[in-house]
Amino acid sequence: MTAAFPIQPVARFAGKSELVKRPKEFACFSYDADHKFHLGAQSLKWYYTPDLNVDLSKGFESFIKHDDSVDEHLDSLLTTIADYEQKTSKPIDAHIIMAAPFDDDGFIEENHAYKQASRANERPWNGPIPQEVMQYWGYKFETLSTLPRPWGQTSRDFIESRPDHVVNNKEQYCSVVRTGIGKTILCIGGEVDAIWDDKPRTQGDPINWVELKTSAVIQNERQANNFERKLMKFWIQSFLLGVPKIIVGFRTQDGLLVETKEFRTMEIPLMVKKNGRPKWDGDTCVNFANGFLEWLRHTITDEGVWRIKRRPRSAEIEVFKVEEVGHGDIITDEFMNWRIKLELRQAQPPTEDNGAEE
Repeated sequence: MTAAFPIQPVARFAGKSELVKRPKEFACFSYDADHKFHLGAQSLKWYYTPDLNVDLSKGFESFIKHDDSVDEHLDSLLTTIADYEQKTSKPIDAHIIMAAPFDDDGFIEENHAYKQASRANERPWNGPIPQEVMQYWGYKFETLSTLPRPWGQTSRDFIESRPDHVVNNKEQYCSVVRTGIGKTILCIGGEVDAIWDDKPRTQGDPINWVELKTSAVIQNERQANNFERKLMKFWIQSFLLGVPKIIVGFRTQDGLLVETKEFRTMEIPLMVKKNGRPKWDGDTCVNFANGFLEWLRHTITDEGVWRIKRRPRSAEIEVFKVEEVGHGDIITDEFMNWRIKLELRQAQPPTEDNGAEE
């Protein structure tokens, strides 16, 4: 079976956006410097203003890079959800569980094999600076902009020596949130770069997260248009996880950090509109997501493994089954066994306590 969701004309998604529920963090997990999994906030970072006029290529030769050729599936996210459910004794309230960079539970993850094959088929890079170095610039900016503890608990020497620190992208903090678009309730796990102050004591309260990005200095209209398109990706990623602030490090063509600029996530769509001829519209993005997710929930109604695919420049998104039964290693056996155990536990009638006889 193959079904298709039309995405043209885009105008059919225009108009006032559907209701979006504020993302609320209910759990978190971390990867340490060796990329080992831990429940909790072990790898949380704090934002602190970076030095300018720093060469973002510095230290590339000592870069400790995570090997993303290994398919990690949703294992860490599912372990974290199971831990939360064990504490609350009930399944999370979500229609779709997925890892963001997107219970009649549907589990969505990126097609890892396709991603690796696409990389292998990419055209050879012929720019003046190696592509790997340019990718490193973003991680270098994160190292320049974060601290492992709040500012008041960090030495001045550590702060001032950040340009010389070894960059390691194996270490990550991941927030797990519950949100919703229209009638679809989502559970999303995604990496968060840093926090502005500290996490609130009450679970579910807004958190002052900071997303860190880099971009080329804007010098002409073409670069301005490219940055406006980038802002859509920045906005979607931060909007879905409840990140209120995005800080962009602007760099020269050869990788010199020359400026930082702060953007409020909720203000980005309006800012783009005010620029004149917007390349995208926030309401349209939300309405498209709402329409597609609701269609998806009514399309996938039985078991098995399904694939979501959009061919290059296609006017539709295809959904088709690739395995009749099973879960294709997307869901771990441990999580499946936990859910069976939880379901059996909930099916048991409550025990009546009539009191002890004297």
